[in-house]
Amino acid sequence: MADERVSWDQYFMNVADVVSSRSTCPRKFVGAVIVREKTILSTGYNGSIRGMPHCTDSGHMMENDHCVATIHAESNAILQAAKNGVMIDGASIYITASPCWSCFKQVANAGLRRVVYGEFYRDDRIFSVAERLGIDLLHLPGAGKP
Repeated sequence: MADERVSWDQYFMNVADVVSSRSTCPRKFVGAVIVREKTILSTGYNGSIRGMPHCTDSGHMMENDHCVATIHAESNAILQAAKNGVMIDGASIYITASPCWSCFKQVANAGLRRVVYGEFYRDDRIFSVAERLGIDLLHLPGAGKP
């Protein structure tokens, strides 16, 4: 009998997809899961600053065709780990969309060594910098969809 279970990468990307369902900015639903040794350390989704109204309730704060009211999923996952005292250095992050430039810099400085992403999201600078820093980037086509 063949092993019919999904791979670990697909499993954690599926979790990131579920996390994205909590996003509070309907312009883009993104989820992130930080993992080490097959254990989930932290999750995050794109949403408003704690205590501030959500885009779904009060509308978007648009600048240069982007909503800037929300904190991106990767940042929220990193911040959640910091808030809870969870060490993420050397871990992997699974994201339903590749990190924007600002989030990629945070991922790199947080010490995350592997980024697995679903769809490509607008900034190809991450590829050359990831290679230079020794951060593994893996595109998982169809990621997040069981």
